[in-house]
Amino acid sequence: MSDVGTGDGPIMLLDSASLWFRAFYGVPATLTADDGTPVNAVRGFCDMVARLVRARQPGSVVACLDRDWRPAFRVRAIPSYKAHRVDPSADATDPYVGGAPDAEAAPPELGVQVPIILDVLAAAGIPTAGAEGYEADDVIGTLATSEATSSVEVVTGDRDLLQLVRDEPTSVRIVYIARGVSKYEMYGPEEVAARYGVPVARAGDGYAEMAMLRGDPSDGLPGVPGVGDKTAAQVVSKFDSWADLIGAVVEGGDPRLSAAVRTKLVKAAPYLTVAPEVVLVAKDAPIDWTGSTRPLPHRPVDPDALAALAERWNLTGSVDRLTAALAGE
Repeated sequence: MSDVGTGDGPIMLLDSASLWFRAFYGVPATLTADDGTPVNAVRGFCDMVARLVRARQPGSVVACLDRDWRPAFRVRAIPSYKAHRVDPSADATDPYVGGAPDAEAAPPELGVQVPIILDVLAAAGIPTAGAEGYEADDVIGTLATSEATSSVEVVTGDRDLLQLVRDEPTSVRIVYIARGVSKYEMYGPEEVAARYGVPVARAGDGYAEMAMLRGDPSDGLPGVPGVGDKTAAQVVSKFDSWADLIGAVVEGGDPRLSAAVRTKLVKAAPYLTVAPEVVLVAKDAPIDWTGSTRPLPHRPVDPDALAALAERWNLTGSVDRLTAALAGE
């Protein structure tokens, strides 16, 4: 990620949809512009970014975007992937609810606010990054794992990204906001290992492997029937890699697998073969950028545009807080 300029602090990668969905549901819907357009998600998003910038003091911030919320390569591997979230009545041409043949069910009151958020980011000088055919997770995975100079902090409410934690060659930490931005939790290898019972030496990979075994109903990921968190962590901890584990399942006779667990894994072999394609984030997504990737600006790159947006959409307080945070005030 050498093309991202940074100051003294870490590179902060925002799982943008995670933030604006959280803002939409956490800020009163009664907040509107003069024309009645809802702006609760815009206000909440700006306030979240302002608090994060103050708390973490990043050297640069990148807002990472979904270009496809349900990528074809994941659906081919496991057709049930996010299938329960598909809204057949949604506008498949709307990039903010999917931009794919199967569009994600999302409140229209949120969809109209995302372009406003992107306009505010552009005027403030915070770049966005996406990749056609990929989710924001893949954009984050590509940027985080390719960074060879600066430390990285990923802001998300999605546990899937815990697979990215590492210490070397550069630090990658997860700023986990499931309980809210003001109550964020920091996860590195030690915290992931302690929380989920996977080996600290390969905590990121271990977490991903545990997720493949246990599954995730919220993503339509079936997992191995009869294998929950505890068993999954125990199995993962006995092997050096996913290939090592699959080899033991295929060949049999490995004392690290009990007969009962191996039987369950053998029955799930077709799923285990394709699970990595769905669970592992891409590390080679073709990133496209909007805006400058220079260090975090201490003043808006287009103050007139930002002021116009604040006035038009009734965002003065939130924009002022964001501007003050960027200025270090």
